[in-house]
Amino acid sequence: MPLTADRAKPAVPFAGGYRLIDFAMSNLVNSGYLQIVVLTQYKSHSLDRHISETWRLSPQLGNYVASVPAQQRVGKSWFLGSANAIYQSLNLIHDSQPDIVVVVGADHVYRMDFSQMVASHVASGAKATVAAVRQPLDMANQFGVIETDTANPSMISAFVEKPATTPGLSDDPEQFLASMGNYVFDADALVDALRSDAERLDTKHDMGGDIIPFFVERGEAGVYDFTKNEIPGSTGRDRTYWRDVGTLDSFYDAHMDLISPLPVFNLYNAQWPFYTRQTVSPPAKFVRGTGGTVGTALDSIVASGVVISGGIVEGSVLSHDVRVNTAARVLDSVLMDGVRVEAGAVVHRAILDKNVVVPAGATIGVDEKLDRRRGFEVTASGITVLSKGQEVPEPEEDERRLAAAWTSKVPAILEDVAAEMPEVAEKIQEMHAAAAERAVSSEPAHDGASSPSSAASQIGR
Repeated sequence: MPLTADRAKPAVPFAGGYRLIDFAMSNLVNSGYLQIVVLTQYKSHSLDRHISETWRLSPQLGNYVASVPAQQRVGKSWFLGSANAIYQSLNLIHDSQPDIVVVVGADHVYRMDFSQMVASHVASGAKATVAAVRQPLDMANQFGVIETDTANPSMISAFVEKPATTPGLSDDPEQFLASMGNYVFDADALVDALRSDAERLDTKHDMGGDIIPFFVERGEAGVYDFTKNEIPGSTGRDRTYWRDVGTLDSFYDAHMDLISPLPVFNLYNAQWPFYTRQTVSPPAKFVRGTGGTVGTALDSIVASGVVISGGIVEGSVLSHDVRVNTAARVLDSVLMDGVRVEAGAVVHRAILDKNVVVPAGATIGVDEKLDRRRGFEVTASGITVLSKGQEVPEPEEDERRLAAAWTSKVPAILEDVAAEMPEVAEKIQEMHAAAAERAVSSEPAHDGASSPSSAASQIGR
């Protein structure tokens, strides 16, 4: 996977300024749980650094966030699965002596008050409780499926991993309950289950695949329906939003959920905020480029440090310090920190990881065959994905002509005006085409981040 070639999945950037782990961490902190351990192993440097720079709680008040790597405490092996990771870290439970342990995955996007789930767990008398989200029946083969006891719907009768079919819910036959990968345990029961799992040979040492079935077989596993979770400031539109972003397509789709005027998932709920590391980048800036093209963004998220200098951004998410230069187009894409889209280039339905540079007149996501020839990954739905710093070759003449055809199109923000005044549309197309042609020629282009006098002199040309 291009985005995890150099980092653990929870450390993957998301939504312009966050890391995926920030959603799980923010939910825990907002729930009032301030003693948190993050178990890390795979390519963990980026994740460890983010945690140390971002998640610092007050030890004076007994609060902490501790990043704990695999330590081979109980043998010569590293973590063999999610359950084994906790088993090898049982010293942390012994030291803290909690009554309840909350186990949370760190690669999902959602809002959740875990204190409500814990209260439900305690009231039910279950030893283990699984958070469940409702999903359409045709998606059963993509999730761990929870089937409930008909006599007592709060208890789990079966936990099946990605079945071909499953019965619908009694109150909604078109839906089933899927595991969210979040669990609440009585601490002593969890310790016993982990020790039993560690002694078995027929196990993958997985929380969902082995530990939860352990409790289900004993009639000790309950389910918490996510639709019952109430979040301050949420709306009916986003209250039960939950996305597993484990694939490139789902990662892309989750970004597209954020950018509409009425987003499916609202980042701007101040009553249940998401926290992350604050950068020292200056505010975003939108300026004219060479030839008078106007830097603009529509239906997009733009982070601090971004400079759109005569380029046009539509339906996209731009992370810190991205540059979009004269007559360039960024359409329906996700650009991470430090990406540069040079003059006259086009990026369409793509995910570009950090520090990718798209040369002047180049295209990404416009010609699938060309993208594949250059070694770029293209998903089943046609999303082109580049890994961190992946090189984009200088465009040949055919590719430059293709880019020019795209950059001369009327921006969506002006389509209504263009329909009523075709002469305006024609003028805009001519201006962008001319700017794109100049931009990919030998003329130097500015990126809007130079000194005011320098920028002014170039804008005036």
